[in-house]
Parts: sequence; C-alpha cells; structure tokens
Amino acid sequence: MPSATITTSRLTPCQEKAMEMLQREGNIFLTGAAGTGKSFLLDQYLQRKPTDEFPIVASTGAAAVIVGGRTFHSFFGLGILEGGIAATVDRALRSRRLVLRLQRACCVIIDEISMLSGTTLLAADRVARRARHCNQPWGGLRIIAVGDFAQLPPVTPGNEQKDWGFLHSVWEESAFQPALLSTVMRTQDIEFLDVLNFIRGGIVNDHVRAFLEDHTGGITEETDAPRLYPHRVKADAFNDRRLAALPEREHAFITKYEGSDRAIEALPKSLPIPEVLRLKVGALVMLRKNDMSFERRYVNGSLGHVRAITEESLHIGLISGESIEVGIEKFSCLDGDGNEVLGAWNFPVTLAWATTIHKAQGATMDRMIVDLAALWEPGQAYVALSRVRSGAGVFVERWSASSIRAEPLVTQLYDSLAEEMKTYVPRPLYQPVSLAPAQEGEKKEKKTGSKVTRAMRSEQIRLLIERQTPFDTIVATCGVKPERVVHYFESLLAEGLAPNLGYLIAEHPEAPIIRSAFEEHGTELLRPVFDALEEKIPYPTLRLVRCVMTAEQHQ
Repeated sequence: MPSATITTSRLTPCQEKAMEMLQREGNIFLTGAAGTGKSFLLDQYLQRKPTDEFPIVASTGAAAVIVGGRTFHSFFGLGILEGGIAATVDRALRSRRLVLRLQRACCVIIDEISMLSGTTLLAADRVARRARHCNQPWGGLRIIAVGDFAQLPPVTPGNEQKDWGFLHSVWEESAFQPALLSTVMRTQDIEFLDVLNFIRGGIVNDHVRAFLEDHTGGITEETDAPRLYPHRVKADAFNDRRLAALPEREHAFITKYEGSDRAIEALPKSLPIPEVLRLKVGALVMLRKNDMSFERRYVNGSLGHVRAITEESLHIGLISGESIEVGIEKFSCLDGDGNEVLGAWNFPVTLAWATTIHKAQGATMDRMIVDLAALWEPGQAYVALSRVRSGAGVFVERWSASSIRAEPLVTQLYDSLAEEMKTYVPRPLYQPVSLAPAQEGEKKEKKTGSKVTRAMRSEQIRLLIERQTPFDTIVATCGVKPERVVHYFESLLAEGLAPNLGYLIAEHPEAPIIRSAFEEHGTELLRPVFDALEEKIPYPTLRLVRCVMTAEQHQ
C-alpha cells in the first residue's frame, strides 16, 4: 500500500522510518523499548486493512483480548503441541477451516512475540507451509512480529535454557528486517529514561542504586498507588484487604458471559476483568480499555477512584484530575477464524491497589509501588518500572540487585539490530496477495540470510554448556549441524576460554579409545587418529573429543 495513504503527522522520526519499512516487502520485526509506541504504530498501519487478510494474533489469551485479535495457538491450530511438532502439524491440517484461513491471509501480525518459544514458532511455520502448499518460510505469508525480547520471556518447563524465538532456525529462515523504535513516548523524564535503559540491560550501577534508594521507603498500607507483585495470590490478597477496609457499601457486578459451555468454562481467565467485580465508593481502580472516543481521556492502565456507583455506570475521578463516566462494555475472545466464541459484559475496570507484573505488561500507569526483592525472570524489573510515566511515580517497597537481570543473548540481539538498522536498504512496496486455492502449488524454498550473529550463537552455546546440556539438545536448540556446534567449541577454546566439556563424552562408549589414540598421535592432526582407529570414528566425534581434551589441559 502506498505510503501516501497513511497519516504519519503524529509519528516520531523512528516511527516514520518503521512505517516506511512496514509498507515495503519482507518480514518485519517491529520492536523497541517499553513505551516507544509499537501498538500505536501498528494501529496506524492496519487502518482500513481487512482482518481476514491481515489477522492479528497474540501469544496469550489476555494479550489477544487487548489487541482485539486471536491467540497464536488457535489461529495456527497448535493446541498444546501434544505429541510433538509432527503430530501437531498433522492434527492441525485436518481442519479445512484452518487451511482456508491460512490461504486467505496474506500478512499475519504476531503481538508479544517474546513470549512465544522457538518450538512454537517452528510448529506454526510448518503448519503454514503445508496448508498453503508452499515451502517458503511461513508458506509465503508475510509476518510482522511485534514485541520486545527484553521484557517477559517464553515459558520454559523446569530450569531449561529459555527457548527464545530469535535463537531458533525458524527465525533465521524468516529473515526479519528490524524496525527498531528508539523514542520513548510514555515518559519525557530523561533521568528516569537513563535508569530504565540501565535496568533493561541488567546493569546495576551507582545511578541505578541512587534512584532505587531514593524511591524506597515511606510506604504505608494507605499509600495511594497500585502495587506490582510477581505472584497473583499476593496481589489478590492485598486488594481484598484494602476493599474490606473501606466503610462504604460493597457492590458486586457479575460478569455476564455469552458463548458455548466449553468457552465459558475455559476462556474467562483470558479476560482482563474478573468473574465478579467487587467495588466500593473510594476504591482505587484501573481502566482496562482505551478510551475510544475522540477525547482519549484514558488508556489501558489509567488509575482513578470510584466516586459514585449505579447499576449502569461508574463515576471515576482519574489521578490525572479528570472526571469520567464509564458504562458496561464488552470484551471478546475470538477463535482461530476471528469469530467470537465468548462475549463478556462488565465495567472495564479492576481493583488497582495491587496487580501482577505480568498483567501490567502493556499498561501505562501514573504511579506504582513495586516489590523488586525476589524476581526470577530476566526483564521482570524492567517491565514493572517501565509502566509509569515518570520517575516521580515510582515507589519501591524493597529491592535487590539480583532481581535486576537481563539475558545476555537478548542484549547481543539488540546490539546487532541497531547495527543492521544503519544499513537498511528500502525494498519494493508490499503488494498484498492472498493464496487462492487455484494458485496453490509447491514453490522452491527461498534462501534467506542468517539473523543470528556469530557472537550471539557463541554465547548461546556457552550458556548451554554451563547448564551441562546434552550435545544432541544443543544441536536441536541451535538448529545447526553437529559439526557446526563443534566448530563453536573450537572457537571458544581458541579465544582462551576453557569450558567444562567433559560431560559431553562421559558416557560415550568410544571416548576412551579415542583419547588413547590422541595421546599416542597428538592432537594437532586428525588424520593419524582417524587412520589408527581404522576409519570407524567420524571426524565430528574426533573433533569433539579433541575439544574436551584441549579444555582439560587449560583448566
């Protein structure tokens, strides 16, 4: 679509550049720090575009409700990936409706991409290829991935290495062009921005310490700001306690649902409103929808106190000073085809004395109290602190340096994206073309360039070694050939590092005789050892054992 059809007068310079990229060919990774206007830019781009050709999907049900889209899993028919990728793909393709919607689409927008694992992305890519009978990445669909990997990561069972989507082979094949937003719109507090940037990178320096210490303490039970906790139980308990302390009469508004019994049982947890909304005059509440009127008086995350309650409306005094009236509104959960499977009606507010960091993602707050003492995920502290408009709105209950963490691989990713943006070359304008059934047919897979730098892959492998990840798992995680992984081992050793590689061959039955052969013939050349072992041991295995022996010599 030509750029003249899009209004860019309200866009920042980096948003204008990103908009220009969105209108041109190629898959796009629209990213940037919290508050840089990713959602706003996306809304501008999607104006007047049909939803069946430009569907929006989100990583979670809650995110899907907020953006008015569907979940990633339902759109691609993934379920819970039961039985692995192959079984999931076969099961998904039994749905004729799924095949038709994938053929009808021309561009899929994936919101909150950071929370989708590489395995999940790979399964969806394989579904799209087979449904569209096209062996190009995503079956020829254009993908606009939106999100920030410095925020909440994908859920990974146990203590395994995070299955970041950008480290998976499907990300490389997709050849995403980075559209990196750098101007933060949420706050103009320069000092606070500096603190946020350090915390985004997991850096705790004197500047960060001074800020957190200055904002710690002086908090009472009645301090008028929402608390952000890592766990929902603690947030719910605090809200219940504060509501009970108000002297006014309690009003209970039951959320009314419309849909199948199955949807009513399974989907309410995806909604940003509770099944029963309990309110009193004086309660602190958070708006859970943007003001869709021309005035735009509030956004998702705006805070206020309930001033009056009727059966049809709430009168709220916003923290910003404005008074608003809100009525009962509808929230919708959609199926993979974009049809509503659950409608829910209630006032678009929740109690706001406390919420979880996870539920606060995407919200903009005027002030907050945050507990930064026992966080465990990279990005949690950054997500929490970046919700507010200025540093003056931050109240810290307690904090510890160990809670401020960043994933080194993510830091390397954004360093490489910034460099890539400098060399961006405009492509031809994007012309939406859906894949009609008559046009189906196998297409030759297009070769795409790697987006994972050598330094990023090396750091990924180093972390996997630290966790004593089995060799086959390292190969599968990185999506490269075994000999390529061994090459990275050799590079780490050449850089003077001595990782503990012994566990990789601890149970290898041929390791002892390979060691003996190297001890007899030396480790400089492989051919003598290969010949001494009667050419029965492949070179990659010999190289792996040599790496182990070399590392041991330097430990």
